[in-house]
Parts: sequence; structure tokens; C-alpha cells
Amino acid sequence: MVATLDDTKRMTLGERLADLKALQNLIIANDQKLIEACPDADIRDRLQNMLQDDQKNLGIIETVIVQYGIPAEPSAATKTFTQQSEQTMTGDEFTFYQKLLHHELMKHGQTMSGIMIHKAAQVVGADIEVAITPLNTVNFESRAHQEQLKGMLEQAGVREMTGKEAKQGLWARVQDAVAALSGIAGSVITQNSDKKDMNIQTLIRLDHNKVNTIFTEIGATKDPQKLQEYFGQLYKDLLTHAQAEEEVVYPNVRSFYGDGDTQELYDEQAEMKRMLDEIKASDPHAADEFRSKIKTLMDAVGDHIRQEESTLFAAIDKNCSSEQKEQMATEFKAAKSKIQQQMVAM
Repeated sequence: MVATLDDTKRMTLGERLADLKALQNLIIANDQKLIEACPDADIRDRLQNMLQDDQKNLGIIETVIVQYGIPAEPSAATKTFTQQSEQTMTGDEFTFYQKLLHHELMKHGQTMSGIMIHKAAQVVGADIEVAITPLNTVNFESRAHQEQLKGMLEQAGVREMTGKEAKQGLWARVQDAVAALSGIAGSVITQNSDKKDMNIQTLIRLDHNKVNTIFTEIGATKDPQKLQEYFGQLYKDLLTHAQAEEEVVYPNVRSFYGDGDTQELYDEQAEMKRMLDEIKASDPHAADEFRSKIKTLMDAVGDHIRQEESTLFAAIDKNCSSEQKEQMATEFKAAKSKIQQQMVAM
């Protein structure tokens, strides 16, 4: 029986991702409170734009958590901080400027948390680094928001102290330039505009990339324990991916992809599940036989991936609107999350 890859470092990263999501929800709530209380039209417009970015970034964080595949709850410290922050932003004892300052500090903390998760993933495992790649967009945009918030703080602070408008000096222009540059860099990594979610092909391809990375890690390790652990993660990822596709994707594409081609995808995944269970039941200490079975599995999965990324993806592009592809992605992500929770409970 093989081991799973839920070691301490990976569980800790799962908790940090849960923290990140909790903080992003808090930031969205704070955006809304600040917009309601804002006395300045220009600042209010900027905050409204940030709110739209933050809502999209929440979707990206949720995608990363599902791609990572280890559900977790936020830490006790984050839960306490969230409660305290909500009191700060709701009460009357702080001015608008002071609440805006608190919001900027929270953005800074969110940015640093995202960067640290990215750096930790580089140390813990290549498959994790692949899974969290979309998080780079959130990190870049949070950094851009920080610079914009500094300019808003100048405006709000000077007005509260003097009743007059702040002058647009060199510092403010530097902030705008850095914010614009960070925003451009972030938007290059994933979507940059009105999308509510990634499209279904992007999500499926993220899964494929992670699986291919685990196969590479399996091929590179000479540690019998790591071999078992990597297969444990591969087992969970492939089963979750397959079940979510069968619940969401294949029923949606059958009408235009064709009964025969769609059934072929179902049959390939049924064979893949059989192979996974066979490997799971085998003796991992018989290394040569174990690796041989994984190599056979890798070849089968590779053929399946090539079919999906060529003919299936092309059929989806031809027959589905952007909204339909995004909706399918949202449903696929929700299905994966539910399946992952069920696996934890087993």
C-alpha cells in the first residue's frame, strides 16, 4: 500500500493558502466598507476598481487551492486577526484615513504571504510550484494596489488635516508608474480584464501540467519513500481530475464532440483508474516492477492528455462561447473541491 504526500510542509502550505483566501475575503469586505464611507469621488472610483480586481483575485486563489489539492482551514491566528480587523473597519473610533491606512497594511501582508507561499513551493516540490503558478497574478496586482493606496493615503490624509487637496508631486507620479507596471506584469500571467473565471481548457491544462511534473519527480527520485509519496499524490490528483471531468466536462461536450469520441475519453479514464488501483495495491519495495507499472500509466495518461489538448480543446473553442467556457470552469473547480473534501473525510 503506497503512502500519501500529505507531509508536514505540504499541510502547512495548505493552511497558508486557506489563510490567503480568508484574508482576500476580508480585503473585499474592507473595499466595500471604504467605498461606502469614502468622501472623495476620485478615491472612491479607484477603490471600486480595486474591488473588481480583488473579486477576480479571490477566484484565482480558489483555483490555486483546488489545483494544490490539500484542503485546509485558516489558522487560528488568521481567524483572530480577521475578527479584530472587522471591528476596526466597522467602528467609529477611526477616521477614513486611518481605516485606509489599515487597509494598505493588510494589502502589504497579503502580498508578502503570497510571495512566501511561492518561495516555499519552490523548496517543497516542483508539482506544488506548478499548481500555484496562477497565484503570481494575485501577488503582482496586490503589489500594484499597495502603490495606488499610498497615493490615496496622501490625498485623504492631507484633506483630513488641512481641508485642502494634496499636490500631485514626484512621489505620487512614481506610485502611479509602479502600480501601472505591476498591473501589466500581473495581467500577462493570466487574464487581464472582464473574465469572471479562467476558461475550462486553462484549468484542465493546469491539472495536466501538475501531473506531468509529478511523473518527472517520480522518474528523478531514487528514494523509495519519496517514490511512494509521489505516487500517492498522483493517485489523488488523477482520480479527482477524472471524476470532475466525468461530472462536468464530458456531459457538456458530448453533443458536439460526438458520442464515440466522448465515450473513448470515459473508457481511457476507466482504464487509468484500474491501473491506479493496481499500482496502489502493489508492493512499492519491488522498485523495478513498481516503476514499470508507473511508466505504463504515464504512457496511457500522456495519450489521454494529447487527445484532450488537441481535438477536445479545439471542439470546445469552436462550439462554446467565452461565458460557457468560464461557467464550465467554475463548475469543474467546484466539483474538484467537493471531491477533495470527500477524500479527506474517507
